[in-house]
Amino acid sequence: MTTATSTSPRIGILGAGGRMGRILIQAVHEAGATLAAAVERPDSTLLGADAGELAGIGKKGVPLTGSLEEVIDLCDVVIDFTAPAATIHHLDICRKAGKSIVIGTTGLNETQNHQITDAAKDIPLVYAANYSVGVNVSLKLLELAAKTFGDTVDIEIIEAHHRHKVDAPSGTAFMMGQAVAGALDRNLREVAVYGREGHTGPRDRQTIGFETIRGGDIVGEHTVMFIGEGERIEIKHMATSRMNFASGAVRAAIWVVGKSPARYDMQDVLGLK
Repeated sequence: MTTATSTSPRIGILGAGGRMGRILIQAVHEAGATLAAAVERPDSTLLGADAGELAGIGKKGVPLTGSLEEVIDLCDVVIDFTAPAATIHHLDICRKAGKSIVIGTTGLNETQNHQITDAAKDIPLVYAANYSVGVNVSLKLLELAAKTFGDTVDIEIIEAHHRHKVDAPSGTAFMMGQAVAGALDRNLREVAVYGREGHTGPRDRQTIGFETIRGGDIVGEHTVMFIGEGERIEIKHMATSRMNFASGAVRAAIWVVGKSPARYDMQDVLGLK
């Protein structure tokens, strides 16, 4: 189990040379935590560059390296917003070293998801599709709305992201669907409907609809509609900057250090469970 040596845990950033990695470095700096390591792909031309200078916060004395294994002992916890295969590789390194990890990678398959759960037997980790505080507050509101309306409304989830996002629907949309389905005692896999085309027939009230929009530079927008006869409630979250995701992930990293081995999520971090 990871044990912090001070109130400022040593944080490593994976994918540090990319856009989200640089924002995470800024968030570590703004949180007053210690940037211990910055890791990028081994073939990156940025290797050796100072992580602070890349992130625009001034020289930090932490050069980008191409191997997490080389710097894992410098860290109490690492933050990973990379890609599914890379994340599982990093997870294995953390597990062997007894280090915590905060995972924000989306698009993981069922096998990879099981690997995260299995690793949590040995290390404390946080895995969430969205680290925004606002999104996680929205999840509690969705549970309340779903329990209150019950089977009296139709439920639709609409999400929009930038044109470069490769998975759909978004991990956050799934989180919202799971929150609603769980409150209604439904199995999301059985009731989810992804888009509609042609002659679909009357809508089944038990279903939960998903619609996906991709375009431009939309950071992230999610709307859940509870549609009844004569009225409609919409719970909406709009992200205008990736910094809110990064700040939440750093908050999770500071929180998880020293916890017992388990798989946590952002609801745990915020005390919303």
